[in-house]
Amino acid sequence: MTSPVTTSAPITPLTPTLLRVAQHLAHGLAPKDIGAQTGLSAETVRQYMRDIRESLHCPPRCKPPVMVHRLFATQQVAVPAPDRPAPQFSPEDLLLLRAVAEHSNPRNVALAAKLAPADLRAALDQLLVDTGAKDTTQLVILAHGWNLLTAEPTRVGASQ
Repeated sequence: MTSPVTTSAPITPLTPTLLRVAQHLAHGLAPKDIGAQTGLSAETVRQYMRDIRESLHCPPRCKPPVMVHRLFATQQVAVPAPDRPAPQFSPEDLLLLRAVAEHSNPRNVALAAKLAPADLRAALDQLLVDTGAKDTTQLVILAHGWNLLTAEPTRVGASQ
């Protein structure tokens, strides 16, 4: 289990270099793709990702959807305009969206979404199909673009 966010310190503004990497992340690029587009080595991108996590007070192993959510919630980067309209969402879908944006551990995602852990994959796969998102990072990006996730940072002390 990854450790929870336990600090109430203010978010550290990203340096221009980290901001460039964060903007690529906020557009849905995976770390290897960020390296390819920027000419940075894989190790440099990994270090920048660690630095971004630290600046956002994210746990060391939090997943990209959580980082992207924190980038948007703390207004470190602008939310890209969605390229499609929002589908209809049930209250359960919205709960799952929020859970994916705030938690990295699948068990914690399932608990926050009020799902049995065994049902998480199917529910998440259906949400990806319904939204046309290629992965959970893009799902969080789209959800922010559709104003489905508030601009409030993740609660301090919330488990990741």
